Amino acid sequence: MPIEFPPQNGVRFIKNIMIPMSDGVRLAMDLHVPDCEDWAHQSRPLILEYLPYRKDDSAPYSGYHNRFAQHGIIGARIDCRGTGSSEGINTDEYTPQEQADGVEAIEWIAQQPWSTGKIAMFGGSYGGFTAVQIAAHAPPHLTTIIPFFYTDDRYTDDCHYRGGCLRCYYDIGAYGTSVSGRNAFPPYPEYSGDAWADIWEEHLSTNTPYILAWLAHQTDGEYWRPGSIRGRYDQIRCSALLIGGWRDGYPNPPLRTFMNMKAPRKVLIGPWNHRPIELCIPGPRIDYIAEVIRWCDYWLKGEENGVMDGPPVCFYMQGYDDPKVDRLETTGYWRTEPDFPVPGSGEKMLYLSADGALSEAAPSAREAADGYDYRPTVGISGGLWSGGLPFGLPTDQGPDEVYSLNYTSEPLAEPLEILHMPLAVLHVSSTAPVMAFVVRLCDVAPDGTSALVCNGVLNGTRRESLTDPSPMAPGRVYELKISLDSTAWRFEPGHRIRLSVCSADFPNLWPTPYPGAVSLYRDAAHPSRLALPVIPTREKKDQASFPPPSNAVGVYREAPNERPWEIVHDLLGDRTGLRISMKSSARSSETMEVGHTRQLEVWASNRDPSDVSAIGKFFWRIVRADGVTAVDTVCSVRSTETAFHLVFNLDIRVNDVPHHHKRWVQSFPRALL
Repeated sequence: MPIEFPPQNGVRFIKNIMIPMSDGVRLAMDLHVPDCEDWAHQSRPLILEYLPYRKDDSAPYSGYHNRFAQHGIIGARIDCRGTGSSEGINTDEYTPQEQADGVEAIEWIAQQPWSTGKIAMFGGSYGGFTAVQIAAHAPPHLTTIIPFFYTDDRYTDDCHYRGGCLRCYYDIGAYGTSVSGRNAFPPYPEYSGDAWADIWEEHLSTNTPYILAWLAHQTDGEYWRPGSIRGRYDQIRCSALLIGGWRDGYPNPPLRTFMNMKAPRKVLIGPWNHRPIELCIPGPRIDYIAEVIRWCDYWLKGEENGVMDGPPVCFYMQGYDDPKVDRLETTGYWRTEPDFPVPGSGEKMLYLSADGALSEAAPSAREAADGYDYRPTVGISGGLWSGGLPFGLPTDQGPDEVYSLNYTSEPLAEPLEILHMPLAVLHVSSTAPVMAFVVRLCDVAPDGTSALVCNGVLNGTRRESLTDPSPMAPGRVYELKISLDSTAWRFEPGHRIRLSVCSADFPNLWPTPYPGAVSLYRDAAHPSRLALPVIPTREKKDQASFPPPSNAVGVYREAPNERPWEIVHDLLGDRTGLRISMKSSARSSETMEVGHTRQLEVWASNRDPSDVSAIGKFFWRIVRADGVTAVDTVCSVRSTETAFHLVFNLDIRVNDVPHHHKRWVQSFPRALL
């Protein structure tokens, strides 16, 4: 039976309502409901968050679900099948079964006496993914979605692959390792009751590291499609408020989704990284929950509050800041537009020219080329892919530009504003059969400091297809079209535009395995160029305003002698390493605390690009009155020219006594990565 907590501040908390699925499995749901004695028969609209991140680890009467209830909307959270307090098994993320469960859960909720049948799905990252995925199934009672920091394509725009290259540090040092430990946590007996032991044993019996499936599917294909809405946006029939961040790991999907959806929608993009928006860096931060409530007041309650009257496109136009990794704010202004693509937008073409110039004049030379030797550890100034880290901004690009080909424009006479995805068209050859190509768009200040605007990646073996790669023939010239990440940026007068080209983005990408030399052609027959998506320049004045968040934000810090983010150089071994260390803990009740420690170390060799190793460690602790449950996951991956070799260990101890151990050892042939 559900557990009903005493009301607080106008909210009543209902723990562990079990929702029956058609196959007999039950999903666990918590509700924050507006308080009244007969809440179970007072129908209200509902905002649902659906994800596997263990709702019972969060304190009652906390977070945005509580705030929704204080505003007269039920806040609901469901543990996905096989996670937290829900029954069943879980072996991978974003499965068709998980989506079918979400559809069933929505329709079950709609039939309850406390529901009006008007339901929204809301969430960031995993919760944003599930919102768009389930919306594509068009449940009749799903009225609107508010996804933020989500993807529409799990192969091209997720934490596993980019441009046909394997992402390096993140799955091993963060999400891929941590999620296996989280899925192995026990449910809590005070909530699960008589089913507690059965639920935990079932979870443990099937818990499998997701990273095994990710490494087994190195090319695009059917495995990635069920979790991707790209190409089938028209299946989403409910309205949507799409939220993104320029410094988030998912900057491309919001505008792409907005452009292709047919249902009513608006898009909001700030300069943020991948965190709750009121905590995002760099700012400006906003009280985004106020925007969510206003949206739901209209779509769920029918209030005529003008939320659909304003321009549907709102984004933060970023400007140049001294590229410090710990900056908290972004220069710029809020800009609105009536549509996307923006009326009056166009394309500015700049050609790669002699002496490192980026010129508006098309090349006329018969033969012209520049070259570089592949260095696998270029990328250390580019910051960290933003998924679940409270830091990672890029710094001055100078140290990476030393090992890159750089093409720079003359100082601008007038401001230039761009929006969406720049495109680099490069004519290249490689002496190696596998070679990645990384392009960086930078804003160069008058003093020579180079700030990263955005970048793009393409594995040359995926030049024609992400599903069927083919080697690069040594010496053969290929035309590569490389899309850079979506952005909004204002280049000021006196600043210069720079395009840098190299073949690595370490530690964000796993280096390709073969030494080699690259030639980049820039003659009349091979016009390598940069196309900028230019929009009409506006006055630097906010055209939208948002309420500020209530909590202050600072730079992530540990103890004075602990370093959360290090780039390390092994001078004798000619290797470069990344080290990350983080700690976190939270009280979920007066008698329970949940915390974790995260550690990562990645090394790449400049002498042998195939010699790369990474080890990620995630140590979880649940401290309760009845003792300590420790769940440790350690993932180690190393590569050779032909394969990735993985060792994964899961270890559980209860009150310092060994309880459960499982290991996985597997090799994965490299699919031209």
